[in-house]
Parts: sequence; C-alpha cells; structure tokens
Amino acid sequence: MTRVCLVGKPDVNLRYELFSRETSRDALSTYELREPFENAVAVDTVSVGAAVSLLNDLNWYLVRFVDAALVLEPSVSDGEWLSRPLARAIRDGEVDPAETGDLLKVYGVDDGRLVEPMFLTRVGGEIPDYDLRDVDDTVVVRVTEEEFGG
Repeated sequence: MTRVCLVGKPDVNLRYELFSRETSRDALSTYELREPFENAVAVDTVSVGAAVSLLNDLNWYLVRFVDAALVLEPSVSDGEWLSRPLARAIRDGEVDPAETGDLLKVYGVDDGRLVEPMFLTRVGGEIPDYDLRDVDDTVVVRVTEEEFGG
C-alpha cells in the first residue's frame, strides 16, 4: 500500500478544512483516515499512481491548507517519504526510483508535530544528523533537485 500524508499549515485545522467542503470530503470518503502527526491526515492508496491522482483531485485544498503533501511508496523505500513532485516524476517514469535517495528534506518530530525541515544530502550512504533543535524523531522526505535548490 502507498500512503499519502497531508500536513496542515500551522494556522489551519486541516481535518476541519478538508471535511467542511463537499468535494474534498467526497474525495476522501472511501479511505480510512489516520493522523500520524498533529494536524495531519493520512490515507492508504493502492499505488503511487493512485496517490498522485488523489493529490491532484485535492489540489485546490492543498494550495490553501497544506504545508506538505507526502507519499510513502514501499517499492521505493519502507521508511522514507517522497515529496509530491518526486512521486509524480516517479509515476510518470521521469525519474528512476533507485536514484532518489540523495536529496532530502528532513523534518524534526516534536511532541507529535513535524517541525523545522532542513535540507540535507546523504553522505556516504548516511543521513547527517538533524541539528536544528532537540527532537523526539525525524521524518525523511526524498525531494527533487528543483525542490532541493535547483
């Protein structure tokens, strides 16, 4: 299963915004919702293609209410998420999934919230330490070259 996680903007109650509108409520109605992080909504889809399609269906809401749209595709990595643009590029065959692990956006997890992402490059197969603050855990997101900075 491919998981989609929408992380709400700090000043937005994401679940409320998504379910107070008929179109987004209908798009999400067939999924079992989870909240892996504070102010986040996650659903499981059947493939990276279905995940990207769902994100496309929800684009109007993503632009207004979502800070990050993440995709966890087990055929690429069991523990590292993909950014929406990278998931789309993989779906479209523009990027080889095996070549996506070097450019990263790493979030800290503090009291269940995703905080202060930092961009890192994997060095010698290892991810440098997250050092913006003390955190309980980290969430690693693979990103495109354009997202990383060009």
